[in-house]
Amino acid sequence: MTALPSPVGPVAAVPSPAEDRAESERLAAGFVRGDEESFALVYRRWAALVYSLAARSLGDAREAEDVAQQTFLAAWRGRHGYHAVRGPLPGWLVGIARRKIADAHAARSRRTELAAAQAARGGSGVPGPAERPEAALDRVLVTQELRKLPPVQRHILRLAFFDDLTHVQIAERTGLPLGTVKSHARRAILRIRRSVTESSTPVE
Repeated sequence: MTALPSPVGPVAAVPSPAEDRAESERLAAGFVRGDEESFALVYRRWAALVYSLAARSLGDAREAEDVAQQTFLAAWRGRHGYHAVRGPLPGWLVGIARRKIADAHAARSRRTELAAAQAARGGSGVPGPAERPEAALDRVLVTQELRKLPPVQRHILRLAFFDDLTHVQIAERTGLPLGTVKSHARRAILRIRRSVTESSTPVE
């Protein structure tokens, strides 16, 4: 199967409810049978819906397009898991999209935390020659944000990432209460994550 086109494009005219239901059922049946023409029509009809969900959640057009394409590819590969008696095809697609959106958020969080770990270890913030641009940008942003943290939060992150200490061990070393260590670490990571997310969101 060829690569899917961009989900961003003109939207077809909206049919009547009865026509919409009948057409959805016809497309779903062809889709489950493995008919590629039906799949192309399913994509054309509901790609904008999936894209808009992803764009609202992720705030990034490129990531939203990736999620939309991943959603439909996953749906095509798992089409035999769709059963009309459990609900209409668009709802099933939205369920897949929500899982892919959650995966994208998780991947973004992992990138931020890995970048924080490298920054805490004293990384230079200079991109390597074979590094993914997103990872390089994340590390530069994280390094900048790490410098802005209050000294106690910066020290706790360095102990956690550089010395690989647990919260209990950090509390013992610093003399701070365990709850204070946890709250400082959580606030620091959230601040860095928020900054990286906001900085990676395109300005409209």
